[in-house]
Amino acid sequence: MPNRQRGLTLFMSLIMLVIITLMAVATFNMGRSSMQIVGNFQARTQAIAAAQEAIEEALSTTRLLLNPAAIFLTPCTGANTRCVDLNGDGTDDISVALTPQPTCVKALPVKNADLNLANAEDLACSAGIQQGSFGIKGVPTGDSLCSASIWEIRAEATDLITQTKVAVTEGAAVRVPTDSVSSYCP
Repeated sequence: MPNRQRGLTLFMSLIMLVIITLMAVATFNMGRSSMQIVGNFQARTQAIAAAQEAIEEALSTTRLLLNPAAIFLTPCTGANTRCVDLNGDGTDDISVALTPQPTCVKALPVKNADLNLANAEDLACSAGIQQGSFGIKGVPTGDSLCSASIWEIRAEATDLITQTKVAVTEGAAVRVPTDSVSSYCP
């Protein structure tokens, strides 16, 4: 009788060993999958941040109004492209392209009556008819020297390592001199 029990114990031990091995392999695979998910999410987040940065750089320069086809002074791979080195190793990690080129959706003249003359930017837009000792006398009814323009900018960011691609589209209202925007806005 004891000889039969030794065989059963060995068999049960082997079954338990197989079950524990399968559990360890499953746990390892789940951990690896989780790491891939986190890595992909991080690559996507970095690509979105790079695209946002390129859009903000485009909006902060007058080249958006003067030449929307060539906004960046030092493009990396073509017109309207920006390359980003995330980890400072001297190799570009993300490429961002403003594609298609930023477009002005519409521009409407700002009325003189809508200007806040206490604001220096609005004061530069004013077209007064009569100057008094305290600025413009009366409120002119015509258009000011500025237009309220609405621009659509789309940035496509590509992580050069993981090939993660993200597109960010943003609309922005920009007050511009009327004569500057006339060639790019309907």
